[in-house]
Formats: sequence, structure tokens, C-alpha cells
Amino acid sequence: MAPRAVVVGGGIGGLSAAAGLGRAGWRVTVLERAAQFRPAGAGLVLQANGLRCLDALGLGAAVRGAGIADRSGGTRRWDGRWLARVEAGRLEKVLGTPAYGIHRAQLHRILLEAQPAGVTVRTGAHVTGVSADGEVTYRCAGDEGRIDADLVVGADGIRSTVRGQLWPLSAGPEPVGVTAWRGVTPDAWRAELVVAISWGPGAEFGIVPLADGRVYWYAAVNASPGRAPDRVDPRFEHWHEPIPALIAATGAVLRDELACLDEPLPTYVRGRVVLLGDAAHAMTPNLGQGANQALEDAVVLAAVAGRPDGLRSYDQERRPRSQRVAAASRLIGRFGQQLENRLAVAARDTVMRLVPTGVALRSMTRYADWRPPAGG
Repeated sequence: MAPRAVVVGGGIGGLSAAAGLGRAGWRVTVLERAAQFRPAGAGLVLQANGLRCLDALGLGAAVRGAGIADRSGGTRRWDGRWLARVEAGRLEKVLGTPAYGIHRAQLHRILLEAQPAGVTVRTGAHVTGVSADGEVTYRCAGDEGRIDADLVVGADGIRSTVRGQLWPLSAGPEPVGVTAWRGVTPDAWRAELVVAISWGPGAEFGIVPLADGRVYWYAAVNASPGRAPDRVDPRFEHWHEPIPALIAATGAVLRDELACLDEPLPTYVRGRVVLLGDAAHAMTPNLGQGANQALEDAVVLAAVAGRPDGLRSYDQERRPRSQRVAAASRLIGRFGQQLENRLAVAARDTVMRLVPTGVALRSMTRYADWRPPAGG
């Protein structure tokens, strides 16, 4: 009989793991806490590593069809002055593929609809217990359930129930000291649009076009937890266009106080249980690698899970790399968006203007230049 896996969490990482394990012959049950999937969230950028993972899952073409390839971009000051500029096509020349912007809900829908035979997704399932030997108990529609699994995948996010139960001494999420707002314009954007990340002292604004013509944007500022207002910080009203216009055109805006797992876990494995995605290595968004790292986790796990030493191999391959990416993202945030001292900001901006484009590009692509294991 085919081995059995339980995936706790039906987000991008969890559904990717379920798809990979299902393709490898596992019987998979996904337990998702939400009562139903809704088209929530904003946008994200799939970089070369994430796209290669989706290719390995047989979903690359569908995702590229729902997304839009990157345009020319780079980094600007809050007043519009360029610090570093990358022409369209440069990333593709280096990595063999452009990055793609896509609405998170579209990516989730593609993953959900592509689950292979043998994968069951249960919503409204609240996990109440997980043991290292693979026993999972849950409550769904008032009934108690239990599954004895050969593999349990904790893909239940930064406040993971699985991590809390089997890694009880691990540090929980730590506030970064940054509040972020995210929005998507309700209609296609007809005005001029220059794609870039813009920096001001202690603040950042990013622009990602979507395939249907709408624009995903995010704004972030340094702020103590609980201190930032629900409305987007008014300083962005004075930044270069089209930033004020994008904010004004957007109705519903998501607000988050950013957090990450600052203390690296000593292992991602406890018996038959593994952690994946934000449950294992929740990182700041400064490298744009969160979803891409979860996709890497999923395809590596699917490739090795059936081996006698598969979970140890997963830990040995995924933990060092994902923790390096998380540490690099945290560092870039401190010297990028979070930098407030005006002398330090001026020095950073000068260095960025002087660095040759090729050097900057190699730095940008360092963590995206990864390929799934053969057969993954």
C-alpha cells in the first residue's frame, strides 16, 4: 500500500508539498484550518528557483500563463532618483528565465486545482495534536479525527501548531519593527508605470504589475508593534509618482506587522514530522524569497521522502540554505528599508550608484540561482 502523509496547512508550501508527494505515489491528506479558501492576499514574485520548482511539479506553464514577466526595474530614492537600474531581460540572460509577478490567490488556485489523485484536501480542520511517530488528531465540523501517517508535514505558517507541539523550546516569531501595507489596484492601471523599489529613510515602496493589468504594491515603514495606523503612512503621499496615485486608487489594503523566526531551528525534523516554509524559516520579505523557499522545501521533500534516510537528507539540504537566505534577507532589510540615519542612508545610496550593474545583478541573483534535485 502507498505510504501515507498528512500535510498540516493548505497554503502555497503545503499544497506544493502535497502535489509533489502525490506525484511520487503518496496518499496525502491536507488539513487546512480555514473553513474555505478565499481569494485573499496580494501579489508575490516568483524568482528562477521558485519557477524551476513549479516546473518540477508540472505547473510551470500554467503559472507563467497566469503571471507576467518582469520588466526593467531597480531601486530609486523616495524622490524618484535612480540608485540602481536593471534593464528588461538581464535577469533572464543570467538565470535562463525572468521573474514573474502573480497574484497569490491565482497561484494558490492553480496549486489547488492541480492536486493529483490520492490527495485529499480538508478545510475547517483544526489540528489538536501531533506526535513524532506520525499520529495526527484534528477536529472538523464538530467531529474528532485521527490519522496515523508515515510522514507529517508542518506547513502551517509562522505561528505553526506543529512547531509549537514538537519544538516547544524553540523561539517563536519575533517582531521586526516594521509595519507593511499591501494592496492591489481594483482595475487595470492605464497610467505610466515604472517598476522599481523605492527607498526613503526607514521606508520602502514596491511595485509589481500583474497579468490582468492591475498592480500589486506594498509599503513598509519602521514602527514599534501596535504603533502604526491602519491607513497607509502619510509620508508616501509625498513620494514620486505613481506611488500616491496607486495608494489613492486602491480600496481595501492589508496591514501587517512583520515578524520572522530570528533564532534558527537546530533541525527541521522530529521523528516522522518535518517543518516546511514559514513554519521552519519564516523570513522577512526583503529578498522576495519566502514563497520561493517554501517551493524549494516542497520539491526536495517530495524527491527524498521515500528513501530510508529521506528526512535526514531533507534536513541536511534545506536547513542550511533556507537559513542562509533568511539571514541574508534580514541583513538586507537592516541596510535597506530599515536604515534611518540620514548620513548612513546617503552613504548607502552613493555606494549603490557607484556599483557596476553586473556586480549588483550577481548579488540580486545569488539566491535565485538554484535548481531542484534530479528527479524532483
